[in-house]
Amino acid sequence: METIQEQLTRKILVLDGAMGTMIQRCDFTEADFRGSRYKDHPLPLKGNNDLLSITQPDAIRDIHRQYLEAGADIIETNTFSSNRIAMEDYSLEDQVYDLNYQSAKIAKEAIQEIVEQHPETPRFVAGSIGPTNRTASMSPDVNDPGFRAVTFATLKAAYKEQATALVDGGVDLFLVETVFDTLNAKAALFALEELKEERGLDTPVMISGTITDASGRTLSGQTAEAFLISVSHVPLLSIGFNCALGAAQLTPYLEVLAKKSVNFVSAHPNAGLPNAFGAYDETPEQMAAQIRQYVDKQLVNIVGGCCGTTPAHIQAIAQLVAQYSPRKI
Repeated sequence: METIQEQLTRKILVLDGAMGTMIQRCDFTEADFRGSRYKDHPLPLKGNNDLLSITQPDAIRDIHRQYLEAGADIIETNTFSSNRIAMEDYSLEDQVYDLNYQSAKIAKEAIQEIVEQHPETPRFVAGSIGPTNRTASMSPDVNDPGFRAVTFATLKAAYKEQATALVDGGVDLFLVETVFDTLNAKAALFALEELKEERGLDTPVMISGTITDASGRTLSGQTAEAFLISVSHVPLLSIGFNCALGAAQLTPYLEVLAKKSVNFVSAHPNAGLPNAFGAYDETPEQMAAQIRQYVDKQLVNIVGGCCGTTPAHIQAIAQLVAQYSPRKI
């Protein structure tokens, strides 16, 4: 069976869409989030979407299945916040291994089902590694600019713990995503390289930053080119951008990566910009029409969706990119 690198040389691969958007549609209650395992947990758990991999595994598996049936080549594990730092908010630090292991296992099971139906098309599980809810580059206290809420060593340890469980669960690659602070991302990349060396692994690594607004910079102040240069010391499968912006707004930053990067380039934008109620109104057809400029200009090798996207959005994107050749490195 072809490796993901071999696939990427001949076609544009499709990443899945938003897990959170699909979970919201399920309208789970506090009791649903708790299940029987966390029935007596002292803190509220509603909103901890990653926990559903343990308490509502069938629902998460079904979401993966929907994205695969829509045409996704790569699905992300339900582990965006499954690290010790983020789980402190719920007093669930001791559940980090199970969260990641079970999420990876569910995603692999969903892929196995689809591969049995379509053995000619390889599918891949990306272990989703989010940025945590703290930043290593900036102070959260305007009155104390030298203060840091987290250290590099703490971040590295948390990411390594997460990545270890994702590997044990069977992921095919890692996706360090929604990078708003490159120092956080460097801690994640360091942890991944250390784990790969210790275990003798060659697991590919994707990284995806987020341009926060029209300034064209990440939250920690880097331009697209600066972000690229900052992580270029690590062997990467791909570099790209996701979240914060819609497809059209993301185009100029992808142009920078496409021109400068020696790696594959990825993009998974939001379904437009949020409306006054925080919802996303862009239809699958509208989003695909905007993504057409990515492929017309040969900017991307991997494309999918972030906030507000659904299997319908991914299907529209998959049908579009199937007609185009990937960006040449």
